[in-house]
Amino acid sequence: MVEEELQQLREEALKEIESLSNLEDLNVFRLKYLGKKGGLTGYLKKLKDLPLEEKKRIGSILNELKDQLEILLAEKEQEILFKQEDVLTGLDLSLPGRRPSLGGLHPLTQIIQEICEVFGRLGFDVVQGPEVETEYYNFTALNIPEWHPARDMQATFYLKNGAILRTHTSPIQIRTMLERKPPLRIIAPGKVYRCDDDVRHSPMFHQIEGLMVDKEVSFSDLKGVLTYFAKEVFGERTKVRFRPSYFPFTEPSVEMDISCVICSGKGCRVCSETGWLEILGAGMVHPEVFRSVNYDISLWQGFAFGLGIERIAMIKYEIDDIRLFFDNHLYFLECFK
Repeated sequence: MVEEELQQLREEALKEIESLSNLEDLNVFRLKYLGKKGGLTGYLKKLKDLPLEEKKRIGSILNELKDQLEILLAEKEQEILFKQEDVLTGLDLSLPGRRPSLGGLHPLTQIIQEICEVFGRLGFDVVQGPEVETEYYNFTALNIPEWHPARDMQATFYLKNGAILRTHTSPIQIRTMLERKPPLRIIAPGKVYRCDDDVRHSPMFHQIEGLMVDKEVSFSDLKGVLTYFAKEVFGERTKVRFRPSYFPFTEPSVEMDISCVICSGKGCRVCSETGWLEILGAGMVHPEVFRSVNYDISLWQGFAFGLGIERIAMIKYEIDDIRLFFDNHLYFLECFK
């Protein structure tokens, strides 16, 4: 009989504790069941009048019920306190959490990685070199002696003690050929510096230099490699053409154009109605460059190319101001996540 009463008391208490909504009701509940004149206390006082075996059994049930109610009361008290704090601070812990805003790679970094992956599939290694150079590596070893008019083509930042900020990544090919024996295939991404600043030029920008040297390298290999590159970066339908040009470190030299990505070669404002966009310069390595690194020109041949990363990115993403890459506006950068 006592056990049935305790079971009914348990059910009533558990149902009532769920409905508690403030600390005042919680204190009333505690006094009702656990206080000196509470329901459980009354049963505990009656234990002394029960037989020994029944006293043990009922006592165990009472202690278990008391512990259960105390735990539930403590949890309910914390719940009520949290809700009160949320009201005071304006927090609503029932709302779903906000995910932190994740950053992304800079568009120029994305382009560099993409180009490196393209040439990596063709067996080209990525190499690096110093940004502060000597005139020898930046000019002389590349067949641009002091008197050469080609030095006027590049507005150079001169530092103390004859040092300069490199004007292109071509010095890396000289350093690599001095360190390695042929055959070799390399690409060299990096920052370069020139005294130039407008919507299409920046005093600091990025280039990728490419070089391939072997015993049987022809102009056909140059065309094949660069055509593959253009189609991988700009799409399979991209058309390419090569125009004769001049660079002191290559002979013959060419400039490579692709069909305009805006008008698909039909002619528009971006391509000046020609249907073509220039993207890089290239050519067969000049014999004087091989001589400067002690490569036997009777055994080795090679081609080199150089492209501006910003130029590629501006064409690929249809951007008309190079300065957007360096202004660090979050709205612009978030477009490339």
